[in-house]
Formats: sequence, structure tokens, C-alpha cells
Amino acid sequence: MGARTKARKRALDVMYGADVRGESINAALAAESTRAMGEPARATAWAYAQDIVVGITEHGEEIDELIETYSQGWPLNRMPAVDRALLRIGLWEIMFNDEVPAGVAISEAVESAKVHSTEDSAGFINGLLGRIAASFE
Repeated sequence: MGARTKARKRALDVMYGADVRGESINAALAAESTRAMGEPARATAWAYAQDIVVGITEHGEEIDELIETYSQGWPLNRMPAVDRALLRIGLWEIMFNDEVPAGVAISEAVESAKVHSTEDSAGFINGLLGRIAASFE
């Protein structure tokens, strides 16, 4: 597993954990930062994971608005928490990280959904991120 894939998984852990525990993303981020400082082996993946989570907090309203607009009748609060987190991560990479091609961001989100979410989630995430990415071309 590549460093960025590990980082995306760590960002997913932070985002999902905050969501299901009902805590702020900033609190979850602070706790994970403390944990990462104590485990130097995790430092490589943590830097990019932190970039993702901070980016999502900075652009969350814009990201969530796009998800709501393109999800065609699926409000965020009806989506599984894992799917919400994966969509936010994928959209942050598509919109705000020029180093990651949209196709890679979509593929990573889809593969993660296959592992961590429902059978239908991968297709839903693929379609939604694909439609949004196409609107930015």
C-alpha cells in the first residue's frame, strides 16, 4: 500500500471517527496528531492525512454543498458515515490538490468503499465523484 493510500485511510479514520462519535473534526484531528507524534513509523502517512483533514475543515461547506447538489435526492445525513467521509476526501483531492489527478482520487475513494462500506457504495461514490469532476473540466 502506497503512502498516499495509507494517508487516505488515516484521514478516513479521523473523519469517520469524529462523525460516529459526534465530536468535532478538529478534536479528532488533535487526538490523532498526538498519537502520530508518539509513533514515528506513522509519521510519513500522517502528514498527507493531516493535509486532507485540514483541507476538508477549511472547505467543508463548499464540499458538502457539491455533494448535496450532485447526489440527486440523497442528503448527507442519509448517507452512511463512511460514504460521507470518502466523498469528502475524494472531493477535496479533486478540487484542492493539484498533485492528484481526478481519476486517481475517484479510484482511491471507490477502492476504499469496496473495503470499508456497503456493496452499493462503490458505484454510488464513483458516479457522484465522476459527475462532479466532469463539471470542473
